[in-house]
Amino acid sequence: MKSTDPLPLDGQRILELAARSMFDLFANASEGMLLVDREARVVWINEQYKRFLPALGFPRVEDFVGHRVSDVVHNTQMHRVLETGKPILIDLLSNKAGTFVVSRIPLRDEAGTVIGALGIVLFDHPETTIQPLIQKFASLQRDLEDARRELATQRRTKYTLASFIGGSPAAVEVKRQARRAAQSTSPVLLLGETGTGKELLAHAIHAASARSRGSFVSVNIAAVPDTLLEAEFFGVAPGAYTGADRKGREGKFKLADGGTLFLDEIGDMPLALQPKLLRALQEGEIEQLGSNKVVPFDARVIAATSRDLAALVREGKFREDLYYRLNVLPIRVPPLRERREDIPALAEVLVEDIALRNGSAPYELSPAAIAMLSAQNWRGNTRELRNVLEQAAMRSDTQHIAEPQLEQVLRDAGVERLPPAPPLPAASAAVQGSALRPLAEQVAEVERAAIQAALEATGGNKVAAAKLLGISRAKLYERLELTV
Repeated sequence: MKSTDPLPLDGQRILELAARSMFDLFANASEGMLLVDREARVVWINEQYKRFLPALGFPRVEDFVGHRVSDVVHNTQMHRVLETGKPILIDLLSNKAGTFVVSRIPLRDEAGTVIGALGIVLFDHPETTIQPLIQKFASLQRDLEDARRELATQRRTKYTLASFIGGSPAAVEVKRQARRAAQSTSPVLLLGETGTGKELLAHAIHAASARSRGSFVSVNIAAVPDTLLEAEFFGVAPGAYTGADRKGREGKFKLADGGTLFLDEIGDMPLALQPKLLRALQEGEIEQLGSNKVVPFDARVIAATSRDLAALVREGKFREDLYYRLNVLPIRVPPLRERREDIPALAEVLVEDIALRNGSAPYELSPAAIAMLSAQNWRGNTRELRNVLEQAAMRSDTQHIAEPQLEQVLRDAGVERLPPAPPLPAASAAVQGSALRPLAEQVAEVERAAIQAALEATGGNKVAAAKLLGISRAKLYERLELTV
């Protein structure tokens, strides 16, 4: 029991003897003991502790004593005791010498100032005495490591620029702009309709940047309730409000430190929260909810929206200064109807991915089915195209998707057709002159002409011809067999 009254002389003497007796007892009866000074340097170890030195990598006592404890004892918490002045009475310590049950006690002078700490090894073979505790500790350690690995996997990028399928001028230009953006640290604003691949490009820009080893953290603003967005962005201080985690919670800005933060659907950002987001972007620092402490962060921001931000600014629904802060490197991602020539290659990749996810053999699209896909409006772009292909695959009894079944899916899904295409150039006059023939025959004739032209342009090199046509080599050989 602590008292402010001075102890009588005999009581003081008893206290000193008790302290000395306890020290002697632990020094002789424990499995090991060490002392550190206020700078966390080891100043003394007892005879029992010396037997651990070879396993720790120190054959001589002088190689151990006199050094900072964190440099010679892996996983030590002695520095924490010195910083807080609080003891750690029972703990498990694992290092190269083994697993130990230890106790750590701060040492104070007459004025109550911490002048050092005492570390005691209570058991050096705890598995024989506290096996259940050891097993639980080991299990928790494994779970923690598994969780860390899983989290690291989730925050890696899923796509690269090669994942953005297409060789059309529009697709090539988007990839060129993305490569340029990857070399910069300025904010990127991805603009485009839903399903055009904005998130894919965000992943790709991160993967091609100097921050690729850092985390890629994304927030879909439209999917988070307005009342929770501030906590999602900036985190929550310990005990900030009733029910808050006692340990606090880091926000997405801090989780993305050293990497990239992707703000999807930025056009849905509540107006009241926009000033705080602007300040974070300008100052490179945030304040957790319920805290006055400023925390710095270093994250590259990529934002995306399917809405017209400029129109929202004019309507007073989006801050003009935030718009200019985000709109440093704008990249417009074109819809599928503006790059129709990419649809065959994109459809081929999608049906292969659908088959892979279903654990089935790859699906085959007939030429007429591909032509039909290229003639649609695709308001939902790649996302809608995938949905239609997945429905067609599920309805097919074989691995072949033909025009009739695809037409039925398109009709049921209400997909809009594009307006009639302009007349083809003179090179395809033969097809124009026979427009009344079945579509499959016309498509096959165009394919034959395209393959022949590609082979002539590459001097008969089939690999180069396949690359020029945007198809795989196997697909080229297959088409050659069908057209020869």
